[in-house]
Amino acid sequence: MNKNFIVQEENRLDKFLSLTLQETRNQIEHLIKKEYVKVDGKIVTKTGLKLKVNQLIEVFLPQTQKKEAQEINFDVPIIYEDEDILVINKPSHLIVHDAPSVNEPTLVDWLKKKNISLSTISGEERHGIVHRLDKETSGLMVVAKSNEAHVFLSQQLQDKSMGRYYLALIDLPLKDNIIIEKPIARNPSNRLKMGIVENGKY
Repeated sequence: MNKNFIVQEENRLDKFLSLTLQETRNQIEHLIKKEYVKVDGKIVTKTGLKLKVNQLIEVFLPQTQKKEAQEINFDVPIIYEDEDILVINKPSHLIVHDAPSVNEPTLVDWLKKKNISLSTISGEERHGIVHRLDKETSGLMVVAKSNEAHVFLSQQLQDKSMGRYYLALIDLPLKDNIIIEKPIARNPSNRLKMGIVENGKY
């Protein structure tokens, strides 16, 4: 499947595609390295390419292989459920939704196997998914069971009336209790890690 986009403001290629396609930077990097991305008709392999206004971006999205043949031999604890939402406790080592680089069962696969009613706003591969947790991260996730609930939950995340809280393990003890309030984003020198970045998000 091909998708075309016109650049509305200057941006990095990987950041532009991550925002536009709602994919992680790792997934976008995979598409670029596989030569699935063109800028003004030319294949590009540089993730940090600077885009200019009115450039044409073409992305080939390979069809995700169906996983019917793969056994879903895990379970996910349901913490709360009503007619609109589902709160689950995602275990670590579980990917939330499908992507071109994913070849294992996901949380969405498990939800579909359970025949749970899910929102469809985010497309076939992300039914019910309003927000993500990284594969290695465990914790609570809110799943939308209807499109109306999906819209409300997305708005609450955007206006921060619903928050996200993380517990982190550190390898050295702190001398004092401190509050760190800094913008974070992917570490420019190691894309697999997050770090304090000037133009990151709070």
